This record gives sequence, C-alpha cells and structure tokens, in this order.
Amino acid sequence: MKVRNLVLSVSLACAALSGALVPTAAMAQAKEQFFPVLVYRTGAYAPNGVPFANGYVDYLKLVNARGGINGVKLLFEECETGYDTARSVECYERLKGKNGGATLIHPWSTGATFALTEKAPGDKIPLITTGYGRSESADGTIFKWNFPLLGTYWTGADILVQHVAKKEGGAANLKGKKIALVYHDSPFGKEPIPLLQERAKMHGFELQLLPVTAPGVEQKATWLQVRQSRPDYTLLWGWGVMNSTALKEAQATGYPREKMYGVWWSGAEPDVKDVGQGAKGYNAVTLQHGTDKNAPIVKEILAKLHDKGQGTGPKDEVGETLYLRGVVSAAMGVEGIRAAQERFGKGKVMTGEQVRWGLENLNLTQAKLDALGFKGVMRPVSTSCADHVGASAARIHTWDGSKWEFTSDWIEADQQIIRPMVKSTAGKYAAEKKLTARTPADCQS
Repeated sequence: MKVRNLVLSVSLACAALSGALVPTAAMAQAKEQFFPVLVYRTGAYAPNGVPFANGYVDYLKLVNARGGINGVKLLFEECETGYDTARSVECYERLKGKNGGATLIHPWSTGATFALTEKAPGDKIPLITTGYGRSESADGTIFKWNFPLLGTYWTGADILVQHVAKKEGGAANLKGKKIALVYHDSPFGKEPIPLLQERAKMHGFELQLLPVTAPGVEQKATWLQVRQSRPDYTLLWGWGVMNSTALKEAQATGYPREKMYGVWWSGAEPDVKDVGQGAKGYNAVTLQHGTDKNAPIVKEILAKLHDKGQGTGPKDEVGETLYLRGVVSAAMGVEGIRAAQERFGKGKVMTGEQVRWGLENLNLTQAKLDALGFKGVMRPVSTSCADHVGASAARIHTWDGSKWEFTSDWIEADQQIIRPMVKSTAGKYAAEKKLTARTPADCQS
C-alpha cells in the first residue's frame, strides 16, 4: 500500500524542518479532504482496473492543481484489493479512520458494495458506485449511504432491451425471440437478471442465462451452448479478461458480433484491442461517456499533469473509456463535497455525513458540467432523497475494428418498469434489516 500525499504545501515542508512551525502544519493538515482509493492494479482484472484507477487519481491531482475545492486540497491513499471482496473490506477497515476520516468510498466492485452496504451507515461514510453495485440502492429513502450515480445495472439492461427492440421494429416484435445473457457468475453478473426477466415476461422473448465462472478465461462450453441455441441477441455482462475471451469465442463459433451487446464494463479498449477486426460490429451501452480524447477535461489533464510529468499512467490512455470512467467517478465525489460546502461552509473540510448530504443534493446542470471540462462527456445529474442515481440515459457505441463510435441517440431507461422494481426490492431489504423509510425531516438533514 502506497501513500500519495497530493498536497504540495510550503508550510508542511517547512514544518518538517522546524518545530516552531507545527501550528502552521496542523492548519494545513486541517484543510485536507481524505480519499481512500481502493484499486486493483494486480491480478486477472488489472488490465481493466488500472486505467480507471489512473483516471480517478489523475482527477484528484487535477483538482489540487486547480487549487482544491474552494481551497481544500485532496489527500489520498491507495489500497490494493485484487478485485477480491474480502480484501476490499480489509482495505476499507484499514483506511476509513485515517487522516481525519474517509470522505467517501468507491468500492469498485459489486461484491464489495454488498459487503460495505452493511458497514457504511454505522461508519457514516457514503458509498459511490458509478454504474455498479446494488440496483435497488437507487432508493435513497432506504439506502441512505449508497449512491449508484449515473446508472444501475437495471438501467443498463433496460436500455439494451429498448435498443434491440428498436432494431426489431418495436417491442412487439421481440415476441418469440431469444436473448442470451452471458454473465460473470458473481453478484455483478447476476444484477441485470431481474430486469431482463421482467422485460421477457412483458414482451414474450425467451431469456437464456449462461453463467461464466470467474475470471472467465474458459468459455468454450458456454459458447457451444450459444452455437447450439443461436440466440437472436447475446448480452455480455463481463469484466476483465472475460470480455475479450467472449469475443474470441464468438468469432471462433461464428456468432455475429453485431448481435452482441455488452454492459458498460464490457465495452472499453482492453476488451477489444486484442481481438481487433475480430470484434468489429460488437456493441456496448455506455455510462454517458465513451472514448473522447478531444474533450476539454482530457486536454486539461494532459496540459496540467502529463505534460509536466505528473500523470499517473501512460499518456496515450488519457481519454479512453475506462480512464474517463475513473475521471467521471472522481468528479462525482468532488462535486458532492462542493455541494456540501455550499450548505455547511465554503473552504471547510466536510465530514462523511455532510458529503452524504451533498451527494443527495447534486444539481449538475449542463452549464456546470461544461465549466468543469465535461462538455460532450456528461449530461446533467440531479439527485434527491428518493433518487440516488441522478441520471438514467445512455448511448450505444460500436467497435469498428480500430475505435469506438457512437451508433445510437440517447436512450432513457423506462422508470415505469424500473421504479416499481426498486421500490419492491428496497422494501424487502428494509424488512429483512428492520429498517424504516426515511421521513421528510430526515431527508432534509
């Protein structure tokens, strides 16, 4: 585990040399907001874990280069999890009380999110799960400390079904069709199943469930089943090496890649680069952004960090899909702090409780996002006590053999389907845990 102090302060440096300046150093320390950073830079999932960890860390560095959040600088410490739930919990426990206490936590895996959901309320640390985690945690009246910002797996699955329905000329034409789900046999991979089952019941298509044992390097039996059943569409809910393996097996069995659609964790450069032309035509839903090397935020990171030798990873990955996922995820936490400061005091270090309030009251208009450098990358995000997601629209991008290109308009997830599922599942969780829904007064606290 490596500590990286992002605050470059003359007073701190002087304090190391002179005991007379200890009060000045203490004041500087009091103006730091601590970010534990759970990463997986090693192991089977490292090819995908490294770029978004780099993007996340680079954004924290950029905020400091901009002067912090109203003068409050950011401090972070990485802890390697290897995408393992037990190690993730260990990292959380090790870091949560350091440097004045954790501001927030990105668990960076659905398994870890399930485990930490039980701990966060007692520790008063918000969990940000951008595009992953528990889909029912969209309901902030039950899941006070969970923030699945920008989209849940039910959001992604619903948008994919809408997209293939449009391909077929309308939802009515899905009747009698067959849709396969090739999924990582873990909490992550199982998350979309309830939504897909609901959609199958509504439209009359057959849903074929094909689990893949982690990490997903052996899929020959799975794709033999695909070859035998010949589904009209195949959805891929994979991560890491599972994704490129699936595309290679699809190529080997002759399954058309243009009939394959991945979740946003199955649609980035590491998933397709080794397959190249063999992945041409493969599609994935995006978490708002795709790859954009010309975005203002990308140009600023390159100018202020990488051109000065202060970037975290290789320069050529800046702006790629997973790198931007890390940037966007970090920005959500930073803007939660900024919103909290508006209520509890500009230029002050925020507690976990105050940051939780900020995350629940995000109002990121397009003008605000554009000013932060996210023009063309993100659309508005607005959260509330009842809605901890804040945005539920996405686009499809397609691999053309050498790069990702957007191939759909924005598609809004159907809340008439999702909202009752969220309410029902969150209600069952509340009954199991003996929780009561938050009152209007609690929503204002």
